[in-house]
Amino acid sequence: MSNTFSENSQIGVVPTFSELVHTDFKGEMNALCWHRNLDGDFKEIVTKLSLKENITEVSPEDLNALQLSEKGNIAREIILNDLQLLADFGASPSLNLLKCYERDDEFDFISTDVYSFHVDRSPIATDTFLCTYHGAASDIVANSQVEQKILIPEIRAKLKELHDGTEEEFEGFLKENYFDLHYHLHENAKPINLGLGHLWRLAVDHPKQEVLPCVHRAPVENDGEYRLLLIC
Repeated sequence: MSNTFSENSQIGVVPTFSELVHTDFKGEMNALCWHRNLDGDFKEIVTKLSLKENITEVSPEDLNALQLSEKGNIAREIILNDLQLLADFGASPSLNLLKCYERDDEFDFISTDVYSFHVDRSPIATDTFLCTYHGAASDIVANSQVEQKILIPEIRAKLKELHDGTEEEFEGFLKENYFDLHYHLHENAKPINLGLGHLWRLAVDHPKQEVLPCVHRAPVENDGEYRLLLIC
């Protein structure tokens, strides 16, 4: 993949892990990419892992137990190194073999699952890190190209019908049920696919955040293909 990320004002591109974690978000930039063209056979790892549930967490011990080819071993070492880098930084990375996420189909007018464009929120200063090694990759979109779903009049009216409380309590109801985290794309919005092998850091909504949180979504999985995803 050619490095087109650097042409986008939302994305900062860095050549090292150190710069990924130590570069400050600023202005419109709320996504940082450690851009990499990885060698190794990640598909081999996926085919040799066992899916126990729709989302199965893979431990370093699980990885080390696999009998792999030379290319598969290169891929394994890359993943183990990424996990170690993030752990040493103080993050809690998880490697997931993923068939699909749970769908939210409770309401036909608003979705709050991860396939919907959304932001992450935390009570403490933190960031979201992710890297797709195999399978469909996530998307992000510029904040100027989306609108909070709760601000769309017809959606807001239906949410008010759901709310069993006073007008003063309504905003709290939206927050408690995570409705306020989800976004609707403008008609001419152009989501950006995060691609394979790049390690990303996305801005999260937290009390000390100085930029807008990064709007992103999980992709619809490719038919018959599992994803291998590092996330924290």
